[in-house]
Amino acid sequence: MAFAEKYLLALPPVDVGGRRLKRYHVTADPAGIEPEVEKAAYALLPDLLPEPDGTAAAGFVVLHRGGDTGAYLNTYSWVWDNVLHFAGAAAGQPALDCPDTDPTHFVRIEPSVRNWIGCVWELPPIGHERDAWVRHMLAPEVPDLAGYLGDALPSGMTGAGS
Repeated sequence: MAFAEKYLLALPPVDVGGRRLKRYHVTADPAGIEPEVEKAAYALLPDLLPEPDGTAAAGFVVLHRGGDTGAYLNTYSWVWDNVLHFAGAAAGQPALDCPDTDPTHFVRIEPSVRNWIGCVWELPPIGHERDAWVRHMLAPEVPDLAGYLGDALPSGMTGAGS
């Protein structure tokens, strides 16, 4: 099977557990991710967020609908001022210890078993988010959380030039 880029959709931020999270969806389907998969994934978000540590309570999520039965939720939260915390979950992917092939049945991926941070389609937001955090939160005299939250990777394809 030949490699193909996927669609990346930037969605408005959500408030979860006192944290503002930007949202990205990745899928091969131009219609987007099924609402029931999105709802099930976001229901697990509070369990994937770190405890507050004084850093601006912000981050981003990447929800990826695989080409098979799998769905993947990656959460990235800013902690310790300039460090990116990761936690993930998967659904419908028995190879990742999911109990069935239901793409709405999310389970946390334990870092002691797999400490993966994302696949090639899920990684593009990380570079953008790093630069946006520096641009809006670390470089200015006064951090601008609203500026950070409004600075998302544009919707389009996951790869440059695609």
